[in-house]
Amino acid sequence: MTDKLKVFVSSVQKELEDERLIVQNLVNTDQFLSTHCTPVLYEFEPASPHKALEGCLHSLAGCQVYLLIVGVEYGTRVGDLSITHAEYRRAKEMSLPILAFIRGERSLKREDGTAELLAELDKDGPKYKRFNNVIELQKEVRAALARLLLERFGIASTTDEDRIAVQTIEATSPFESKPLNRIGWQDLDLDTARRLIAMTQQCEPGSLTEADILACAMQRGLAWYDPTSGIHYATAAGIVLLAKDPSAVFPQCRILADAYRGSKPDGDPRDHEDIRGPMPLAIERAIAFIDRNTRHPMRIVGLNRVRLDEYPTEALREALVNAVAHRLYEDAGRKIILEVFADRVVVLSPGLPPAPITLAKLRSGRYRPCSRNPVLAQNLSYFHRIEERGSGFRRMHDQMLNHGLDQPLIGTDTGYFQVAFPGPGEDIERIRVPKDRLLVTPTEEAQLNERQRQMVRWLVEGKELTSRQCEGEFGITRPITSKDFRKLVEMGLAEKVGSGRSTRYRLKEVLDHGKSLSKEGSE
Repeated sequence: MTDKLKVFVSSVQKELEDERLIVQNLVNTDQFLSTHCTPVLYEFEPASPHKALEGCLHSLAGCQVYLLIVGVEYGTRVGDLSITHAEYRRAKEMSLPILAFIRGERSLKREDGTAELLAELDKDGPKYKRFNNVIELQKEVRAALARLLLERFGIASTTDEDRIAVQTIEATSPFESKPLNRIGWQDLDLDTARRLIAMTQQCEPGSLTEADILACAMQRGLAWYDPTSGIHYATAAGIVLLAKDPSAVFPQCRILADAYRGSKPDGDPRDHEDIRGPMPLAIERAIAFIDRNTRHPMRIVGLNRVRLDEYPTEALREALVNAVAHRLYEDAGRKIILEVFADRVVVLSPGLPPAPITLAKLRSGRYRPCSRNPVLAQNLSYFHRIEERGSGFRRMHDQMLNHGLDQPLIGTDTGYFQVAFPGPGEDIERIRVPKDRLLVTPTEEAQLNERQRQMVRWLVEGKELTSRQCEGEFGITRPITSKDFRKLVEMGLAEKVGSGRSTRYRLKEVLDHGKSLSKEGSE
């Protein structure tokens, strides 16, 4: 099988919207299923039920699996049958594999049409599973699709993938899949939505139409369509990630940041910020808060004058992303807390790690990924370019050690999950210079003669050089000076400004080989 299987998810839309989104999110975020399947949910946008049925059947025609969820309601009839019932019969005509899931016990009172549909299922003989809650539904759907992939295509999930799936399903909060009608799609931060979708699609933001962005947001569980009002709304996950102020709906969606002068909290922090906004942007504002409240010593390394960070930025970002992605959102009374002390940075997230993850496993680094909010975790990993494979704490550990600092400390505090980053204290010299911050690498420095190295030192100090100046300083001729400058330009260390007698050379601000912010060390 080369292409992903398209799984058509069929149900009465309004009654089973939670279940539809839960199934969609499961298929999109499960490590095994997402590799081999993609969910298809037709949203009934046409005002006419007949047009809606035509659209549903057209979408079904391009799918390879039919997944039916049945509740109490029968749904809108088009002629003698509901749209869902008509989809089921078309799936039979197409000889598609049919996976059916019935909510509630057989004795549950259902509408007449629904009872007829269930009787037809019994007569036709496809196997179906019953479920009573979304956890059971996810387990049954995951098992059915995994069995189908194995029996039809010989594709088997690994033991690790199965174990991760079970753990994630059991830990999953229903919070992020709620189809709320609080914030319409047009009222979200659509610029943030465009950037997020572009990252998930690996394309330029400008290449996406508004319809592309909405369609992808719906596919990723961030938006849903309400056929009653004819409006697209954000799901709970969509509000957290894309609302201009998520705290207007969920007061817990804020980062409370305090910076203290000493090593203990007091009633007079030197800096404070109540950070609100789309949570991907709130994370970046939190990083900026840390940046302005920590030290940035300058270090001379070879030909480089480098501005260092007191803490590794990527480790801090990873901790903040984890706090937003994995916190307990059902706890509406507590926010994420960021504390900057003289000797450490602390990130506190409401809620303890979901079972079976324990502090001991996190500290050892021996644990399998398990997310309470997989949709949020996956989308944030795209936005912040963080690998979402459960190794976040191992990366934080390595980043701190590589920075010359002690490993982060993991613990709990009155129902908060806490990550503390020990700082260098008075020994600021222990901070190491990251290799990617070097303007001139040792390999490049080895290619320069002593005269050219001195020219680079001046450039790094912020000076602009001319041929006449270098001829006088070194006692050399114009052709030799031109050759020196040409080499520095070719290596991406200098750039030419002006022409004729006004020609001069300065440090190149963005280097061709991907290093950046070279001017940062000259301020």
